[in-house]
Amino acid sequence: MKKTGVGEFEEMVLLTICVLDNSAYAFSIKTEVEARTNRKLNISAIHTTLYRMEDKGLLTSEMGESNSIRGGKRKRMFSVTPFGIKSLSEIKATRSKLWEDIPAMILKELKS
Repeated sequence: MKKTGVGEFEEMVLLTICVLDNSAYAFSIKTEVEARTNRKLNISAIHTTLYRMEDKGLLTSEMGESNSIRGGKRKRMFSVTPFGIKSLSEIKATRSKLWEDIPAMILKELKS
């Protein structure tokens, strides 16, 4: 299986899609990431990231059902692929190992 680098923002988006239980669309992802990070995002940045991650094989998407609230428009729903889950798992393991390897003296300083 190919190894794909995942940036910090991509990781945040992947995790958010997981939190949204794989029924995520661009605006719900934007809203959730903004709420959790306290930073404003441009919806086009979300779209660009989603399509790039889909090209990398981290996500899949399909068109949802139309509804009258959206004037009959359909939403593109995103789900994390098994490769995306594996990538998140590898990121988590790497970060955990790095945190474990920080000397106690430095950890003490980080906490204060």
